[in-house]
Amino acid sequence: MSEKKRISVMIPCYNEEENARPIYTAVKEQLTQNCPRYDYEILFIDNKSQDQTRRILREICAEDSNVKAIFNVKNFGQFNSPYYALLQTSGDCTITMCADFQDPPELIPQFVAAWEEGYKIVIGRKTKSRENPLLYWARGIYYKMLRKMSSTEIIEQFTGFGLYDKSFVETLRQLNDPTPFMRGLVAELGSERKEIEYEQPKRRAGKTHNNFFTLYDAAMLSFTSYTKSGLRIATFAGFIIAFLSFIFGMVYLVLKLLFWNSFTAGYAPMMISVFFLGGLLLSFLGFLGEYVMAINIRVMNRPLVVEEERINFSLE
Repeated sequence: MSEKKRISVMIPCYNEEENARPIYTAVKEQLTQNCPRYDYEILFIDNKSQDQTRRILREICAEDSNVKAIFNVKNFGQFNSPYYALLQTSGDCTITMCADFQDPPELIPQFVAAWEEGYKIVIGRKTKSRENPLLYWARGIYYKMLRKMSSTEIIEQFTGFGLYDKSFVETLRQLNDPTPFMRGLVAELGSERKEIEYEQPKRRAGKTHNNFFTLYDAAMLSFTSYTKSGLRIATFAGFIIAFLSFIFGMVYLVLKLLFWNSFTAGYAPMMISVFFLGGLLLSFLGFLGEYVMAINIRVMNRPLVVEEERINFSLE
């Protein structure tokens, strides 16, 4: 008799003391009741939480040997930690989801059903959201802009929530990418996928850990990984501004020669031009710096995370 296939569910955590046990209970319920033909493992990775998350995860691991945990020595960011945990799963497929219930556990059976149909990648794509409407609108604009600028397909309103066959996980293991952007890798390297639309609910409890800087990091990582537009815009803008400056300079010279005594433009146009060009140069230097920093991180090739502790891995 053949062994049961295994489903892995990977859940990253950071200060999720109010959600850790409820998400474990909800995921286990979906797996045991709606996917009974499969074995399962639930892997939590904690990104150096400062609350009681780790204590709760220890308790869950002690109660259920199918639950594993990885504790990082520090916070390694919103991309490295879940990506690293994905590579540590052992299932025939892996489902990745957040601990705050904004990725509905109720979609797990639908993901598995699509996987049984033969899809190697099944993703959840938001069509509506109960989060801040302005933030959802801004994200939509960002995805559309990135999609137009990138030569690689960009999946709109996709957060990484989905199911990935072990063959795709093995592909990711071979990349050795120190700055992974999972949302881009799925589109760039993944096989034919199925998209399941859903309305994103509000966060169940606690406060979101996203702020301007984390959102900016996400935007810049995708921008520098999948577009050349920043550098090309700088190049084209430089040529255009140089050309316009030459035209204005010639017009000024002609007017000065024709109306030598009466024509005067004052210092205002000069000061405006200096500040405008200075701001433009600083912006493009910032873009260039983002690309250089991305290259620097890849050249250093540091580990994705450094582990402090593993729980229940030795039970296999």
